[in-house]
Amino acid sequence: MECRPGRRRGVCSATARARRERKSRVVKVLYFIKRKPGMALEDFRRYWLNEHANIVRKMPELKRYVQSHTLESGYRKHEPVYDGIAELWYEDTAAMRRIADTPQSRAAADDDANFIDMSKFDFVLADEVVQKDGHPSAGAVKMVAFLSRKPTTEVDIFQAYWRGMHGPLASKVPQLVRYVQCHVRKSAYAAGRSPRYDGVAESWFASVEATRESGQTPEYLAVRNDEPNFLAPTPIPFIIAEEHLIV
Repeated sequence: MECRPGRRRGVCSATARARRERKSRVVKVLYFIKRKPGMALEDFRRYWLNEHANIVRKMPELKRYVQSHTLESGYRKHEPVYDGIAELWYEDTAAMRRIADTPQSRAAADDDANFIDMSKFDFVLADEVVQKDGHPSAGAVKMVAFLSRKPTTEVDIFQAYWRGMHGPLASKVPQLVRYVQCHVRKSAYAAGRSPRYDGVAESWFASVEATRESGQTPEYLAVRNDEPNFLAPTPIPFIIAEEHLIV
């Protein structure tokens, strides 16, 4: 994408920065997880956090592994879109390919069906863009929003706007401790494919109460008013979760 006349400066500078950073950024894989039918929520959480985690942590070349479990409050009115997400970081996609057929990786994949509804299971490869680099304290909660771009917006333009215009706007929300954008890699769109989502936004707050307070601020209102500029005109699915660092 070139910075042609008429494009906003923030979008163009964000695109140039993305090109410079792409070579050095590790790859992050986000898995969208729903428990298998008939499995009690507590059994699912216990299995994922213990048995499955112990299998995954044995995988070679895994730099980091985090589970985010949807809070109990997310089940009060209806079933949440996901029971949680798993995030795994690798040095690069070459590392992912090297370990794909190892016994440890096969064991992790074979275990998925023991607790996951595989008909709803999906994942994306993404590059992280840290918009606000705060340090959440113990007890912090994490809002995970699953984003789809406007149907008429090209991927490059969507990512540049999200990074260069919307990101700085969202970072101004006073209750927001940390804010990370996960931009789906371009390979997901090859040969006419479409990923499940175009991006995942991760926002940390000190507490559930802080998330509610943020919704009353003028900064949050500005964020919501900006969403139609680049997001699909449909409700944004999200979960509020508790993080568990495994690796």
